[in-house]
Amino acid sequence: MLGSGRTLCAGISVRGGGKCGRDRKRKLAVPPPPMSMEQRSGDGEADVALGPRATGLVNAAGRNGKAVVCERCGSRVLSPGTARYRRRELFLPSMRQRVALGTEESSVQGDMLQEHWFVDDMYAFENVGFTKNVNNIKYLVCADCEIGPIGWHCLDDKKSFYVALDRVQHE
Repeated sequence: MLGSGRTLCAGISVRGGGKCGRDRKRKLAVPPPPMSMEQRSGDGEADVALGPRATGLVNAAGRNGKAVVCERCGSRVLSPGTARYRRRELFLPSMRQRVALGTEESSVQGDMLQEHWFVDDMYAFENVGFTKNVNNIKYLVCADCEIGPIGWHCLDDKKSFYVALDRVQHE
């Protein structure tokens, strides 16, 4: 909590402890907030890009065709068929961040990632850890080696967990 009733939500000042995605005010030297840019088809499902489908990562049902594993220790994060492919632009801090997250004077470095595995039940994960609440967001990390963040979860939406394809490996 910052002074005068403001909290920080993924690098964005939120007046009155508001929710992620509402009443945002940009803070200088901080990356843009997570933005919902899901590309939906007529049936409500996210469109699947040719890249993940061509490599066998996405099966015909739009789910992960291979196991999702930690890129450092190889621990299984998701079993095949447990997550859906989604395109949503989200900011994830760098995996080698040297500045503590959530401090007002910090300049958080990271990446805007668009390709994610979407899970709507936290118990679908084989092996994942959650950080402490960092300004209404919990980041997902490998539970074995604690590398991360590999994913993102906003506490306002209890049924949305995103694992970035660029932060994990598949086998």
